[in-house]
Amino acid sequence: MQQILELFENVTQVTWQQAVMWVIGALLIYLGIRKKMEPTLLIPMGFGAILVNLPNSGAVTQGSEVGPIDVLFNAGIANELFPLLLFIGIGAMIDFAPLLSNPKMMLFGGAAQFGIFFTLSMACLFGFEIKDAASIAIIGAADGPTSIFVANFFQSKYVGAIVVAAYSYMALVPIVQPPVIKLITTKKERLIRMPYRQRPVSKTAKILFPIVITMIAGLVAPKSVALVGFLMFGNLIRECGVLDNLSETAQNALANLVTILLGFTIATRMQAEYFLAWETILIMCLGLVAFVFDTVGGVLFAKLMNLFTPHNKVNPMIGAAGISAFPMSARVVNKLGLQEDPENFLLMHAVGANVSGQIASVIAGGLILTLVG
Repeated sequence: MQQILELFENVTQVTWQQAVMWVIGALLIYLGIRKKMEPTLLIPMGFGAILVNLPNSGAVTQGSEVGPIDVLFNAGIANELFPLLLFIGIGAMIDFAPLLSNPKMMLFGGAAQFGIFFTLSMACLFGFEIKDAASIAIIGAADGPTSIFVANFFQSKYVGAIVVAAYSYMALVPIVQPPVIKLITTKKERLIRMPYRQRPVSKTAKILFPIVITMIAGLVAPKSVALVGFLMFGNLIRECGVLDNLSETAQNALANLVTILLGFTIATRMQAEYFLAWETILIMCLGLVAFVFDTVGGVLFAKLMNLFTPHNKVNPMIGAAGISAFPMSARVVNKLGLQEDPENFLLMHAVGANVSGQIASVIAGGLILTLVG
């Protein structure tokens, strides 16, 4: 009888906080499976959240007994290894030809990072320490690996909430951006047509681009070199033409494996004592603010450009595609353009701005590390 009681003793130790985290984990799994919102990350993260919130879970460190998820966290996230490896895969997936064909799209990538610095100020006003505020602000990069890298670099105690917010809002781009874009643009502006002329991009230009961008980023924001360098190295092995096997491995096997480990491992920071706090709700709200003001910054910059180029106007919606959420944001802009005018195809322009956002977001992350660190 005593042995039976000991067997079920763990059941009596379940707290309501752990039960809430089970619900949150189940919700993440539901969103990944049913709504197809970032399933490669939300499903492992949701399952991990349940795993680490079981009483006396053997998955996390308990006293002197080291848990395997904590081992993975120290081996791959505490030293920023997993996010950097994922950047190689992301770089190998990106085709920068639309950007190289129309280089002015690079400006929108920079303008759409406004939400990061605005949210940094807001987080400080709400009483977060500067390094936590910087970690929260980087949600506005709309780039999950960058958010993980920066938050972990500053050893923020809100890593779990920051990562959940970053990936949740990336998946919600088709819901968040359209009303913001429509609110700050007129129908006349949304009807602006931008004929697309594909300019040939030489192989040499495609090979030199990642090298030059890495060097420039290293000179401007030295601490961004790891982020930009791994992203650009992935793109280099894609474009060089002699490493096709490595490129395919980076895009598929490496990216998928690291994403699974990343989602599963980050759950160690989703234990109830870390996650269930008023700060988590505030971080989710600030994350939304970051995404909204990223969109606003990009659109307003496009409007500003049109004041100086009255005969070659840019559809302001293109500015909203300057965030790093690739390719969701580009698709959102193209869809909005087609809703206003079924013959107004903005996709390639939006893709150019969107891939520039990939570069700008990691450079912005490096600037945050330099300025705050």
